[in-house]
Amino acid sequence: MNSVQILTVIFDIFCPLATGYILRKKGWMSQKACNALMLFNVVALITVMNLMSFWILPISRSFILLPILSVVMALLSVGLAVFVFGRSLSDPLEKGSFAVSAMLSNIGTLGGICAFIAYGEISFAYVQLFAVPQNVLMVILAFPLAQYYYAKKLESAAGLHWEISIKDMFFTKKQLGVLGMLIGLGLQLAGVERPPVVANFFHYLVHIQAWIAFTPVGYTIDFSKASRYYKKVLSILPLRFLIVPLVVYLIARPFIHDQRLLGTILIAAATPTAINSVITAQLFGLDVDLSVASFLETTVVYVLVAFPLFYLYISYGGQL
Repeated sequence: MNSVQILTVIFDIFCPLATGYILRKKGWMSQKACNALMLFNVVALITVMNLMSFWILPISRSFILLPILSVVMALLSVGLAVFVFGRSLSDPLEKGSFAVSAMLSNIGTLGGICAFIAYGEISFAYVQLFAVPQNVLMVILAFPLAQYYYAKKLESAAGLHWEISIKDMFFTKKQLGVLGMLIGLGLQLAGVERPPVVANFFHYLVHIQAWIAFTPVGYTIDFSKASRYYKKVLSILPLRFLIVPLVVYLIARPFIHDQRLLGTILIAAATPTAINSVITAQLFGLDVDLSVASFLETTVVYVLVAFPLFYLYISYGGQL
């Protein structure tokens, strides 16, 4: 990883996180403004960026397994979180945050960087393909799931039966990202060539979106409150770093024999909780502190333990 990539990571991730944290500490931004930024990111920026990226998304039979494995990873994670590892949580808001934190992974950003360090540029490209379903699943599964648990909390608090509408779960402005994907894919299938100016605009939009996405996350992070949840999210560690990567590897191994591609799949399958889990918890009124705790805890383990051990293994000729 060269100096430009390091500076980009610092500028686009850590700087907006720190900015959001300072804005809250100094009282320079309100919770209402924070929520508005999150909503603008989900409704406007993600929709536009999905349209642009899906417009040129290459459709190749040889790489179709990567997105499929990504979907399997997400579904397995959320299934185990809901029915096994999160059963001890009684509060619907905590259960919702736990499920979303287990499901959404930091594949494209952190996974991409680690894959590049381990295997080079081609591996970085593989990870981006693996990450493609994440935005789709966030919109069509994580958002409705968060809405479901929020409704369950209202039902519990009111002592009433809450009718959870399919319309309210799947057809809201927060799902506009799907429309962007469909339009982009439609343009591609129709053979409409994307103008070069769109690529230039997308390059700048990526950096703008990073700041608008990560600044509210920094605003919501409260280390003192999150510390109360570190024990509650410990069970995500074996799920995230052992069970799910192992299952994904066992599915991929009969079909893939290239060591670099297998290693890339493992790097992506073990990535920590995504920033988007915090955003989802904030948008739908779930337990944000639990999501922050999962984000912090899994990221530290991945960066300081899981990835270094894997890198040492392959550096000394370990076979997959």
